[in-house]
Amino acid sequence: MCGFAGFLGVGKCNENTLHRMAATLHHRGPDDHGVWYCQSSGMGFAHSRLSILDLSHAGYQPMVSSSGRYVIAFNGEIYNHLALRVELEQGGHVPNWRGHSDTETLLMGFDVWGIEGTVQKSVGMFAFGVWDKDARTLTLGRDRLGEKPLYYGWQDGIFLFGSELKALKAHPAFKAEIDRNALAALMRYSYIPEPLSIYHDIHKLLPSALLTVTAGEHSECKPSLYWSLLDVASKGLQRPFLGSDSEAIECLEARLSDAVSLQQIADVPLGVVLSGGIDSSMIVALMQAQASRPIQTFTIGFSDYQYNEAVHASAVARHLGTDHTELYVSPEEARAVIPRLPVLYDEPFADSSQIPTFLVSQMARRSVTVSLSGDGGDELFGGYNRYTWTRKILNVPVPLRQMLKVGIAVLSPSQWDRLYVALQTVYPGAPKMHLVGDKAYKLASVLSAVSGEEIYQHLVSIWSDSIGPVVGEYDGKALSHICEELLYFDAPEHRMMALDAVTYLPGDILCKVDRASMGASLETRVPFLDHRVVEFAWSLPLHMKIRNGKGKWILRQLLNKYVPNELTERPKMGFSVPIGTWLRGPLREWAEDLLDDSALQKKGFFNPVPIRKKWAEHLSGHRNWQYHLWNVLMFQAWLMEQG
Repeated sequence: MCGFAGFLGVGKCNENTLHRMAATLHHRGPDDHGVWYCQSSGMGFAHSRLSILDLSHAGYQPMVSSSGRYVIAFNGEIYNHLALRVELEQGGHVPNWRGHSDTETLLMGFDVWGIEGTVQKSVGMFAFGVWDKDARTLTLGRDRLGEKPLYYGWQDGIFLFGSELKALKAHPAFKAEIDRNALAALMRYSYIPEPLSIYHDIHKLLPSALLTVTAGEHSECKPSLYWSLLDVASKGLQRPFLGSDSEAIECLEARLSDAVSLQQIADVPLGVVLSGGIDSSMIVALMQAQASRPIQTFTIGFSDYQYNEAVHASAVARHLGTDHTELYVSPEEARAVIPRLPVLYDEPFADSSQIPTFLVSQMARRSVTVSLSGDGGDELFGGYNRYTWTRKILNVPVPLRQMLKVGIAVLSPSQWDRLYVALQTVYPGAPKMHLVGDKAYKLASVLSAVSGEEIYQHLVSIWSDSIGPVVGEYDGKALSHICEELLYFDAPEHRMMALDAVTYLPGDILCKVDRASMGASLETRVPFLDHRVVEFAWSLPLHMKIRNGKGKWILRQLLNKYVPNELTERPKMGFSVPIGTWLRGPLREWAEDLLDDSALQKKGFFNPVPIRKKWAEHLSGHRNWQYHLWNVLMFQAWLMEQG
């Protein structure tokens, strides 16, 4: 796992520029760094290395192919690279290997199969830049699901690219002009979806895309897809798995076990982040089943039971016999991460689970260099509550929904919270939930919706109808082009799962995990996102994912072979911290400074009136506007960090 950056174009830049770009990515690759520069073409690579495979100098990057034609800067892991080596050797194409890195395997593949042909054969997570000396072209590539980041764009006649924006900003040609459309998307979704970035003319390369730029030609960059999740989903729905439940469970176990096995390839210590939920427990169970000794698992806990998953994780770890490390974090320790967020995330990012994600990554890094995670299970197997609630809502007659909406509004969110606490006193067995009032009002906001798409947009949006009054003029709807491609999907659940997989998963979940883990110099791998697991998941009929009103049916059945269901069956918690309470207490002064009228108006990005109104309502306890306010605060904190 590494970080890389570079440029193409003759200008005021040289090897010193590349060293400055590499220095910004030291956290992604603390073990080594290198540069490669061709003055005649203006092509330069900078690379920072976190050594995982082939710790010797034979794994050094940027790396030149044995033919001398290609130069690559690579971030990621090709899990099947040893199988690719065998295929190359059997074809009689390979001289003596210099080392055993997957980077060298890729380069030989480029010589034999071409860049796209090699990528299509590869199983892994990756982003790369490769210079073809013969064709004088630079090709950027990104893995199928978007696990590894890659930014690019033209700035003052120079083509810049890199793993993080801070590397691009180290180039003298960079112009930091904020894109108001990206800001609007941030306010709505709490993240900035691909292909937008916070800066004008700088884009995120789409997952499963290749992009080629020719030296001396300043042309519009048009990525092409070598794989498409929407195509995979469509084909899976048209040709569904026809076997029995037990056959489906067996097939899933085989594919997921193979992915877990492949992703354990490493020359360094490796473990798993365990929350005690279905997804991470599944990865731990399969990993432990393949191990000859206890694997290392990690979790963090909080004293507030509403946010504490550690007790559940410990129970799963004890049952499976892992070498478990548990760290309880104080609220003060969690809040101490907040000043670091603008630097860690590099562009504004407002999913508050970024805080515990960094803390658990930091803890795991003390013992291991690589960690597997359970991310992706919700999007593939119907795990989010919105998948089960949308159809229920649509099945209720509109007049009855309107009556329910009116009924919810009789009590304020805080009154609903107090009522629920009283209910738990009378019925101690009632499920423990937090922010009940906010959830009730969120439900009320979708009761007038007439379609699954409208419900979905309401449920995933924070600032929605009020974006215009908050950020002023903007001219785009970030996800509208994707929504149009989903109209032919048969069920609202499938449309939501597909949309989440191509937007929320790479833009929020994988971005959060990548920046948090790499901020601690920890590599994170995601077995659920092996593209062969993804393709199988999309072939499963809906009733094998959502059954009897509960998502992830097939995963639950598979996990039950390893872990008793009473250890993992509980209401979905998420991975969160009490931001709303903190904003009324220890974070109030910090937030007040950022939400002050003059601070909000200073750069001209916000209208302070609706923001100040929500801030006052939040402080009074009348409403919990934590998500709306956190989006604004994360942008403001990031903006201040830029100077």
